Amino acid sequence: MRFQSLGQYGLVLFALVYLAGVYFVSSPVWMGFTINALIVALAALSWNITGGFGGLSSFGHAALYGTGAYASAILQVKYGFNAWIGFGAGIAAGAAMGALIGGLAFRYGLKGSYFALVTLAFAEVLRICASSFEWTGGGSGLQLKLMPGIAQLQIVDRPWVYTGLLVVVAVVMLLTALIQKSRFGAYLIAIRENEDAAEALGINTYQIKVQAMAISGAFGGLAGVLYLQLWLFIDSTVVYGSAVSVEALIGPIIGGAGTVWGPLLGTLGLHLLGEGTKHLLPNSPGLNFVLYAVVLICALRFLPQGLVGFAARIGVLRKKDQDDA
Repeated sequence: MRFQSLGQYGLVLFALVYLAGVYFVSSPVWMGFTINALIVALAALSWNITGGFGGLSSFGHAALYGTGAYASAILQVKYGFNAWIGFGAGIAAGAAMGALIGGLAFRYGLKGSYFALVTLAFAEVLRICASSFEWTGGGSGLQLKLMPGIAQLQIVDRPWVYTGLLVVVAVVMLLTALIQKSRFGAYLIAIRENEDAAEALGINTYQIKVQAMAISGAFGGLAGVLYLQLWLFIDSTVVYGSAVSVEALIGPIIGGAGTVWGPLLGTLGLHLLGEGTKHLLPNSPGLNFVLYAVVLICALRFLPQGLVGFAARIGVLRKKDQDDA
């Protein structure tokens, strides 16, 4: 990502300092909080591929996240597969679900709010199905056996878990940057700006959008699998619930949709806000979600390009003022 202002450097520096500082704060609670935030950041990076670059806003990204988690859990619990096989299968299942949703929706020309509602419907249908069948654990969910060790992707030492997640997030961000700079990324942005014009230029918009959904699904499935391996338990409400979809979309919007750092910055900022609210007002459960809504409304009204876009705009204005002076 090419930074256009000191403000953008400052935002990234804040994130890096915070993430590095977690190692030096002797608080398992704080590390656990940041680990959860990083998993949500992966879901946000997943949403960013379609919603940020392609303008394909999804309200049901939990469909991809939950499918990855359930595919891995079913293989491990019901069929005794190794966790690493479940890891790969979860990513593949997320990609397949993304391609399926995209293939059906785009085949019939669904766009905008219609596409958003279809993704929401898929997430809800999958939630109901996961809570209804015995092979998915029904209402009781699925519990992995406790088998600590790298062979089963069950790492007990939290600093190592945190380090591994940092590496995974960094790799996904690198892949996002490569997509942004690739021809495929340019096609996605062209579709976001004007799909009819993109088609007129010879871009196969249907194929590009389905591929974007598959990539987004792979990232979302990855986040779901990591959640499963971290907590060793999932149920339909946890991984297919609306909270997952909301957190996946709100981070990129606040941080800067269509940017590499925006999803991570937005997710960290929102989780810090929510955690701070819980500590300051412990007797107000659910207030953090109210704050999320307020912040989202304010961002849409005053920061349409998110924190990263706002920092870039401030830098351009300052440079213009210096040139005028």
